[in-house]
Amino acid sequence: MSKENSKIGDNIRKLRLQKDLSQEKLARLADIAFPTLTKIESGETPNPTIDTVKKIAGALGVSIDDLMK
Repeated sequence: MSKENSKIGDNIRKLRLQKDLSQEKLARLADIAFPTLTKIESGETPNPTIDTVKKIAGALGVSIDDLMK
């Protein structure tokens, strides 16, 4: 996996920790499966669907662009 592919996972993890949320809590807020979130953050799923990214961005209160930077 390239460093670029894990950027979204790194950004999600950084924002989640800034908001003091556990992975489990963020998964519930975003209405996604917990394993889905852990795989995205770890880079195992480097290209999540746009629907998943929208849900995570909404739960974190950020734009999709913020997750992609």
